[in-house]
Amino acid sequence: MATKAIIKTSKGNITISLYDKDAPNTIANFLKKASNGFYNNLTFHRVEDWVIQGGDPKGDGTGGGNMNTELNNKPFVIGSVGVARGSDIKVSNDSQFFITKTDAPWLNNQYTNFGIVTEGMDVVKKIQIEDKIIQINTE
Repeated sequence: MATKAIIKTSKGNITISLYDKDAPNTIANFLKKASNGFYNNLTFHRVEDWVIQGGDPKGDGTGGGNMNTELNNKPFVIGSVGVARGSDIKVSNDSQFFITKTDAPWLNNQYTNFGIVTEGMDVVKKIQIEDKIIQINTE
């Protein structure tokens, strides 16, 4: 299984180290979608002071399917990569992901945390609504 993902965006590249032992099903799903080109040309539809979110095929926060949430003990810190979900803690979205721009302890043990940004936090901070995910490559 790949342990690194490079998100190529319209603002530059974001490199993520994946927590393969802590969220194996989430990562397998993410890697499959990435290798199939699912994320190509999707947008970041949510940008707030503390987070960016993308991976929604509808582009408005309502798209994607469901998968089981994989909670782990990884804290949400600056650069954490998590999986979006609705109100049911047991059910996560199968395509939408977010990257935190600040520490976000209120997310701990509430959302799947499946990676951390190792390069490109400057790019994360530049992302605006409608910026594109050009492609996600894995290593």
